[in-house]
Amino acid sequence: MCEKSCSHHHERKKLYLRIFWSVIAIFVIIALVILLVWAILQPKKPTFILQDATVNALSLSGSNFLTSNIQVTISAKNPNERIGIYYEKLDIYASYRNQQITLATELPRSYQGHKDITIWSPFLYANSVPVSPYLAAALGQDLNAGAVLVNIKVDGTLKWKVGSWISGTYRLNVNCPAYMTFGNRFHGIVDGVGIKYQFVQGCSVEVAPS
Repeated sequence: MCEKSCSHHHERKKLYLRIFWSVIAIFVIIALVILLVWAILQPKKPTFILQDATVNALSLSGSNFLTSNIQVTISAKNPNERIGIYYEKLDIYASYRNQQITLATELPRSYQGHKDITIWSPFLYANSVPVSPYLAAALGQDLNAGAVLVNIKVDGTLKWKVGSWISGTYRLNVNCPAYMTFGNRFHGIVDGVGIKYQFVQGCSVEVAPS
């Protein structure tokens, strides 16, 4: 009886081991296939273009309080032929000399298919926002000189999609320089109460694992 019982127990243990190693092998094969497909496809980061910016307000009041109202049009293109992009969370704002000068506006979540282009036209606001004395002095000088370099930035996260597989989260950072002129150096277009600047220029894009 002991021999039969021990033999049966041994066979059951061998069966469990076979099932265990079979499951491990399946997961390893799936992981290798995903890595192989990923290596072959080599996803390219999206390209962003700042198309235009309409400045409705950009002024200093008091010693260092900034008010701004800027509408920008920015586009993103997925350059990949077999990889989709999920934009999970994107915040856009204006920056001057590496300091944020408007509130962040959240762009709607979206999926971008192969070679697709997405266009956003958000408003960027700041109402009497305090800035550092150094920044206020520099901006005042630039406004008086008739030329201001503002950077439109997008920070957020994205995921890649290959077939039914979706990658982990990646950080996305976009920087679009917008050179605006006023007074005698003015080159914009008067658009109602604002001034519209046409750019159609590429932005720097960084994508990295989160």
